[in-house]
Amino acid sequence: MPEVLALIGDKWSAQVLVELGEGPRRFTQLERAIDGISRRMLTVSLRNLERNGLITRTVYPDAPPRVVYATTYLVEDIRAPLEALATWARHAGPVIAAARHAYDNRDRPHLVGEHGQPSR
Repeated sequence: MPEVLALIGDKWSAQVLVELGEGPRRFTQLERAIDGISRRMLTVSLRNLERNGLITRTVYPDAPPRVVYATTYLVEDIRAPLEALATWARHAGPVIAAARHAYDNRDRPHLVGEHGQPSR
C-alpha cells in the first residue's frame, strides 16, 4: 500500500491529476496550469503517472505531432478526494506559510543543561 500512495503523494503528481481531472490536456496546457512546475518535473511526473497506469499519453500524427494526456479509470475513485485536498491546500497555504514564519522567527529558549543552567 505505501508504494501505491507514493504514486500520488509527491509534490507534483497530485496537481497533475487534479488538472487532468478537468479533461485531457497537452503538455503546455499542464505547464501553464501548474504553478511553479518545471518542464523537467512535469515530464518526470507524467512519465511516472503513465508508467503506473494512472494516465494515458496519446500522440496524434499532426504536424507537429500533438500529444494529449488524460486520466485512466483508476483515477476516478480518487478524483474527488484529490480535488478536495487541492482546495484545502489553496486555502491553507497562506495560513501554513504564516505559521512557519512565526515558528522560524520566534525566540527560542536556550537549552538548559545540568542544574538548570543554560548549556553553552
